[in-house]
Amino acid sequence: MNFTVVNRNLQVGNIRIIGVSSSSVFLIGDTNTISLSSVFDTPPESLIVGPYVPLAPQ
Repeated sequence: MNFTVVNRNLQVGNIRIIGVSSSSVFLIGDTNTISLSSVFDTPPESLIVGPYVPLAPQ
């Protein structure tokens, strides 16, 4: 794959961020490397691992 990038001037006047999702990147300008990480902040006792119980029809 051939990819050509032409860098030009970039001016950002105003940015308003209403919310952030669980997986998001906000980037203005150039970057060489983006490193991703993950944090799981739910206590282990609240995590349910096992068979799921189907919901009864109403």
